[in-house]
Amino acid sequence: MREVTTAGFVVCGLLLAALVVQARIAPRTVARLSTVLDLVMTDRAARFTIVLFWWWIGWHFLVVPPQP
Repeated sequence: MREVTTAGFVVCGLLLAALVVQARIAPRTVARLSTVLDLVMTDRAARFTIVLFWWWIGWHFLVVPPQP
């Protein structure tokens, strides 16, 4: 199951890279990340959700389980 989750994040990363390439090729078709983040960060609930998301990522991928 962990492989499926990791594969999902890899796919999201690849899609993000494709979006960056698309933005470099035709800049008018894709909003800049800074513009999107400025818009999203105006909402308090969105900021809270982003913090929770980063906490979840850190907890699941950066915390080392205890060794027996």
